[in-house]
Amino acid sequence: MRKLNVLVSGASLAGPALAYWLHRYGCTVTVVEQAPALRPGGQAVDFKGETHRQVLERMGLLDAVRRVQTGKTDLVIVDEHNKRLATIPGEFTGGDVEVLRGDLARLLYQQTATGCHYLFGDSITALTQTGSSVEVALEQAAPRTFDLVIGADGIHSNVRRLAFGPEERFVRYLGSYYAVVGVYGAHDGAAPSQQRGTGLLYNRPGRLAWVGGPKAPTMYVFASQQLDYDRDNVAQQKRIVAEAFAGVGWQVPRLLQALPDAPEFYLDSISKVEMERYTSGRVALVGDAAYGNTLGGFGTGLALVGAYVLAGELAVAGGDHRAAFGRYNEQLHQYAKIARKGNAGRFLAPPTPARIRLRNWTFRFSLPLRLLMRVTDRYATDIDLRDYPKEVERSG
Repeated sequence: MRKLNVLVSGASLAGPALAYWLHRYGCTVTVVEQAPALRPGGQAVDFKGETHRQVLERMGLLDAVRRVQTGKTDLVIVDEHNKRLATIPGEFTGGDVEVLRGDLARLLYQQTATGCHYLFGDSITALTQTGSSVEVALEQAAPRTFDLVIGADGIHSNVRRLAFGPEERFVRYLGSYYAVVGVYGAHDGAAPSQQRGTGLLYNRPGRLAWVGGPKAPTMYVFASQQLDYDRDNVAQQKRIVAEAFAGVGWQVPRLLQALPDAPEFYLDSISKVEMERYTSGRVALVGDAAYGNTLGGFGTGLALVGAYVLAGELAVAGGDHRAAFGRYNEQLHQYAKIARKGNAGRFLAPPTPARIRLRNWTFRFSLPLRLLMRVTDRYATDIDLRDYPKEVERSG
């Protein structure tokens, strides 16, 4: 394989996973990340089925992930008086293995830190493609030239904006927002308990308040017209949440009282990325930047499978990005179809009392739950995962 010089944007999950495989195949890899350091803690992410397990095994990460996994968390749906209405089992929400995003990011970074170069606290400002390279301008570092640039920088991808066009062309708002208050494990770095836990969910039409469990100590989901707000103004975002849940009962008034002083807070839309192709010239997208669907439940598995396939196809194509990108587009567009179907906002915060009752009914009886889990199992494994060579012949 020709030794490629590759820039990867994003050091959360998809970026380091891709960097691992590219370095293994002989590429020179630089990872640029806007944050000043790895982000600790965060919501829990999960892996489901044989395909996800195989990728973790081939990366040598499966045992390490299992050692830091969270316990299963059953989500009990309650009414205003805490009467149990239904239970969403931890096996449905947490897959086969659930781990805090920050713990997984740390494991991926440790796998790549010695072989790849990380640029923290920096971001791409311009991309100029030529026939043989991509010229990259950065906020802090001097301009550089790479053979390929890969965007692994999330649903609001900067690389996608620069190489493909404005976000509104590719990201469709699905009618809801979510807010996470308090990031589990973000302060002391302690591993989460592996004992089975319980979270509580309370619904009003178009509203969800969620308390407890590693996915989020407190989470809100609310239906809304698309909002125009400052993504850097946390106080404004907290007011948006408080206004959306004004008058809602249960534990919500107490939770809202603590909201202004909450040190950890994140608000974003529930949206999905819609793209026919994930590549443009010498630029490609992987993970949420290419096929994200907020809170959809498959994002981490898609990210790691996508990174595995993209790097593997580059390896077997001998570094010919045109051939590799074509096969990557074909395989991942089929596999990522689950990300084009779901709407977590309408599932978590159904718009009417009848829809809330129907959602709860699904989890009160074993047959519909088994059918639903069988469908998700099928989506998680719906790819013929190629066994790419562990190493490839390298050329200059």
